[in-house]
Amino acid sequence: MSFPRNILPRMRWQTERLGVAGKTGVGLFVFSTVFFIAAVLPQQAESRALMMRAEAIEQRMKAEPVQENRKAPKIKGDRALQAFYAFFPKIDSSPFWIKELVQVAAQRGVEITGTEYRMVHEKDVKLVRYEMILPLRGKYADVRGFIADALRAVPAMALADVALKRQDGESELLDVNLKFNLYLSTGQ
Repeated sequence: MSFPRNILPRMRWQTERLGVAGKTGVGLFVFSTVFFIAAVLPQQAESRALMMRAEAIEQRMKAEPVQENRKAPKIKGDRALQAFYAFFPKIDSSPFWIKELVQVAAQRGVEITGTEYRMVHEKDVKLVRYEMILPLRGKYADVRGFIADALRAVPAMALADVALKRQDGESELLDVNLKFNLYLSTGQ
């Protein structure tokens, strides 16, 4: 089969007829074809391989019997109550937890402007509630971060009350009163 001699002039003439928009379209078509062949097709093959692997894992998981002993054993009765009370720190550890709060405040750049503490012990309850009122000063994001970090650092503590006050509309600093309840075990 012979290659026609006048093909190059014909192609040039056809390209001139296309104009700028047609040339751009042909260029985009050629680019899309090359991109599809170079980038999309290899990814499709990899995607198919991953799908087949996922299906194999899924079938293997269905074939394996579910083991009930994977779950933590349930504790019942007095042992459950003992485990519950064992979670709470001892009553004499309150200075340690207060120190933790002060450290978290320093890390967050929040200023503790005063403190008020009160121990509440109710009859026939093995826990005491150590109420802590902390007046703070700081930026909103820092105060919010302090609250989150404090609750993470002291797991036996709960946030009971929050009061926010801003001196004026342009001030970044807030005056905040936080009330935390720290629950401590009497060890009885």
